[in-house]
Amino acid sequence: MKGERRAPDSFATRRPGRRLALALAILVHAAFIGVLVWSVRWQVRPPEVISAELYAPPVRAPRPDPVSPIEPPKPVPKLEPRAEPLPLPPTKAERHDAEIALKAKQDEERRQRDKVDHEKREREKKAADEQRAAEERRMADEKKAVEARERHERETEEMRVQAEREAQQAAARVKAKAENDGRTAAQADWIRRIQSKIRGNVVLPPEMPGNPEAIFEVVQLPTGEIIDVQLRKSSGFRAYDEAVQRAILKSSPLPRPDRAEMFSRALTLRFRPLD
Repeated sequence: MKGERRAPDSFATRRPGRRLALALAILVHAAFIGVLVWSVRWQVRPPEVISAELYAPPVRAPRPDPVSPIEPPKPVPKLEPRAEPLPLPPTKAERHDAEIALKAKQDEERRQRDKVDHEKREREKKAADEQRAAEERRMADEKKAVEARERHERETEEMRVQAEREAQQAAARVKAKAENDGRTAAQADWIRRIQSKIRGNVVLPPEMPGNPEAIFEVVQLPTGEIIDVQLRKSSGFRAYDEAVQRAILKSSPLPRPDRAEMFSRALTLRFRPLD
């Protein structure tokens, strides 16, 4: 408001005091700097020139050392031997204690030796047992190997013998079959030759019906001569049976086989009129 009065500014009231303090501070710093400059200049002085002359001292000849007189050696005083006091003999208790200690020591040493010997024997026994066990295992392995080899050889030999036996049996069967087949064929051929000879002598009856079969058993000698003829089965026609029987007797001697071992004393012969 225009009618109101403004309070005086505090900064304006304190302004003269602040200026005085600032001026004093500047003055003190200027004085301090001046003192420092003066002290430095006072301590720094121009260097002074110092001259010195060097010279060597005169050499003096060495003086010989004075020889001191040799003094004779002083006699050594002879010392008298001093008798040492003899030790007192041990008492009975000390001797007893010493004997006990010595015996204990000897017992301990003996125990130690026995222990060492026992351990050594145990080690040697263990080593011997291990070596014996290893030797037994080696021998057992070798025995097993020998047995296995012998068993293998035996089985191989048995297989070889069995194979040879089977081969021989097979060969024998083949040979027997071949011989039997040959003997059968030869015997059949021999029988056919006999039947052919007999048929050549058969006179068929007239009006022969069908083709009936008549079976005869003929007994002969190795020369082929017939000694007996028997009718085993009739054809059903008596005239045909009689005609065949007469033809058999007429055909004596019968043809002989090619090999003597094929000869059979009794023969069974079959005949049909139309064969």
